Amino acid sequence: MTSLPTGTVTFLLADVEASTRLVQQAGPVYAELLADTRRILRTTIADHGGVEVDAHGDELLSVFGDAESGTEAALAAQRELVAHDWPGGHAVRVRIGVHTGDPLVTEDGYTGIDVHRVARVASAGHGGQILLTEPTKARLPALVTTDLGTHRFPGLGEPERVFQVVAEGIPRDFPALRDTIATLGNSMRVVLADDSVLLREGVARLLEEAGFEVAGQSGTADDLLRHVGLYKPQVAIVDIRMPPTHTDEGLQAAKVIRERHPETGVLVLSQYVEPGYAMELLSESAEGIGYMLKDRVSDVEQFAGAVRRVGEGGSALDPAVVSQLVGRRRSEGPLDELTPREREVLGLMAEGRSNQAIAERLFVTLRAVEKHVTSIFTKLDLPASTDDHRRVLAVLAYLRTS
Repeated sequence: MTSLPTGTVTFLLADVEASTRLVQQAGPVYAELLADTRRILRTTIADHGGVEVDAHGDELLSVFGDAESGTEAALAAQRELVAHDWPGGHAVRVRIGVHTGDPLVTEDGYTGIDVHRVARVASAGHGGQILLTEPTKARLPALVTTDLGTHRFPGLGEPERVFQVVAEGIPRDFPALRDTIATLGNSMRVVLADDSVLLREGVARLLEEAGFEVAGQSGTADDLLRHVGLYKPQVAIVDIRMPPTHTDEGLQAAKVIRERHPETGVLVLSQYVEPGYAMELLSESAEGIGYMLKDRVSDVEQFAGAVRRVGEGGSALDPAVVSQLVGRRRSEGPLDELTPREREVLGLMAEGRSNQAIAERLFVTLRAVEKHVTSIFTKLDLPASTDDHRRVLAVLAYLRTS
């Protein structure tokens, strides 16, 4: 093995996101995709004075003598990965974790908690993202980052404060970190209402483990409205069918919340797909609105991501709801000018997905998605404003056309 640096070092771990799904979609081309990925990573690592420690499957671990070199290598690699012309149009998304520590060096390489820590941090990220631990960030005070808060990672006793690198040429918009428990710095307050105590407690526990603050629980729509007024949450999560009639009490409460507390997002949960209720909820705006099936709650990452999008003013519509709304017969209109791919992109926008998430879902480049989104705005004749506002207008045009 090449001589490894000792003392305080910086680890960089790169990992291909959703590699199993990519293997299935790309087939024999995957070998070429992996070869390109490793070539890009190895070249940038070497160019910045790093040493490759280990490569296993779609993971590659390297080490640097200082935090600046390791972080610059991560940034250079992500920029090249994002801009790369991937074979067969199958874009590869790589998540990168960077951590600085003092590991032990043995005949077989590095050992100690620092190796595990960089692996946990990298696996919590998303394709195109660079995550730094606090020891690395502390050595780079001028580096532009977003503080993602302090999180607990599986198997690690002490929590870790995590930062995301923000720079030109790499994506900025990502869902919440995977498989972590936030402990400080990024808590979002929510209240929830469901007449089933067991379901309510289960949802509350999932939310708390995902880093949310559950300020109040309600069994009726009236109690929910009281809690919203009292706690001023970022999100109210409500069952669409509440006592006493179990018809649309939750929906009506959601509409009252939107009227009285416009700063509070509303995520409605339903046992079944009810397109009429969804359209009633979306009658005026899709900002800060979510409509999801209760079955999705068990997918903690998807559910937590939906809650956060709603709390941040975005939309989060269940794919099954979007599918039924879109499946209706449509009259002639501006949507007819969209290509099949643009319709697909717009459908994912309706689910509340960011450009980065759409690119990952379709296995295309971020630039390709951005071009599709721009074309959609143009064809729907949406006024120039913030992209977030135009996305909402595009989603409403998509869902309302019938």
